[in-house]
Amino acid sequence: MVPTRVGNSKLGWNHFSGKHNIKKCRIVNAAIDGKPDKKNGARLEYWAYAWNGNRRVQVIVIVQYARKTADGVYDAGPGQKIGVITAYCKGLNKCPNWLNQ
Repeated sequence: MVPTRVGNSKLGWNHFSGKHNIKKCRIVNAAIDGKPDKKNGARLEYWAYAWNGNRRVQVIVIVQYARKTADGVYDAGPGQKIGVITAYCKGLNKCPNWLNQ
């Protein structure tokens, strides 16, 4: 179970829904529904692909599966995980609007 917290401008829903234009839960859920594609300690990367006709983007979701962030700034509390740090479209500053339809 990977939580997605509301967060702020640095991490969580508020971060990636604004900065990276991912506004639908199904996009994040599609990526984290399975095993991580890359693992470095508590930092997990999940990958998913989205298509719209012949347009395709790779969505990457970064998860901190630990109580605290790597820099120690955020603490989810005893027995909790930080969860989704960010989600973005690889190679793009912002995901295309069609991703949220």
